[in-house]
Amino acid sequence: MFYEVENELKSIEAILLIGPTSAGKTPLGDHIQQRGIRGRRCHHFDFGHELRSISAMQEPFPEFSPEEHAFIRDVLDKGRLLEDDHFSLAEKILRRFLAERGWEEPDLIILNGLPRHAGQARDMEQLVTITHLLALDCCVEDVCARIERNSGGDRTFRTDDSEEMVREKLALYAQRTAPLMEYYSAKGCRLAALCVDAAASPESLYAQLLPLLFPEDDV
Repeated sequence: MFYEVENELKSIEAILLIGPTSAGKTPLGDHIQQRGIRGRRCHHFDFGHELRSISAMQEPFPEFSPEEHAFIRDVLDKGRLLEDDHFSLAEKILRRFLAERGWEEPDLIILNGLPRHAGQARDMEQLVTITHLLALDCCVEDVCARIERNSGGDRTFRTDDSEEMVREKLALYAQRTAPLMEYYSAKGCRLAALCVDAAASPESLYAQLLPLLFPEDDV
């Protein structure tokens, strides 16, 4: 089953969801998966969740070597990004996800956490077609408040929300991930930005994103 989608990947249409840590990407992605978009089934690929799930396994899936399993744990422990020379690992994770989800046209993939920089974006062009980008804009004060309140309900048992790691992730987002808006704008993708405050819910964000990304006159 793992390789069933191998020859179909480029035909997959995807929406890229970006934003700083704790801006609500995971709760929103889950909500989009539950509701769908304009009648289309959606699959939320939360790369961070996939990494954490694999890291927690005592024995990795057969397609992951012990060295790759150890590398994933190291990436999470240090809050690092997968660089270009490790993209094959990200590809394995995406392929497994698609096979398990049973993707078929005209399903949409909601990409959350991949790609996170221009190098990954170039590699992703061989796998999926990103047609829309949604950026969640959340200031540092609201990021901290959302973490403290667990506003999205997705921070329980997280071990990477220390003050030091949050500062590092915010700096990394500004330096490496936020420039993806310019990257995809140049490629003609439809871009939209949503302001997220400490109390923003996935329901309220979902209601705002539909007219921005998928206006009625486009369907």
